[in-house]
Amino acid sequence: ELENQLMAKTKTLDELKQSLASNGSAEQTPEAQSLKVAELCEMKDSIVNQVAQLKASMESILEQWRAYDEIYAEVSLMTTRYLYCIDQCKPSGEEASLEALKKQVKTLQ
Repeated sequence: ELENQLMAKTKTLDELKQSLASNGSAEQTPEAQSLKVAELCEMKDSIVNQVAQLKASMESILEQWRAYDEIYAEVSLMTTRYLYCIDQCKPSGEEASLEALKKQVKTLQ
């Protein structure tokens, strides 16, 4: 949204510059020229503020993605460990005997 506004303001600024160039500075009074310059400065300041807001917003979003990546890696590791434990604790073949379970417990320790 900010990017679209920035593009619109830049386009308007370019149009004003072209208009000023096509009208010729000799036809305009110094007062009119100073008003246009002031208007252009205001538009430039507005664009600069919008860019700063966009940068801050993007930095916040990037920080959130970094946190997401860290959490995702941690969850992925825990899931892998969980699946490994489940796989190791499965009885092989038929019903596991008490002896087979004791052996599995010893290997896991």
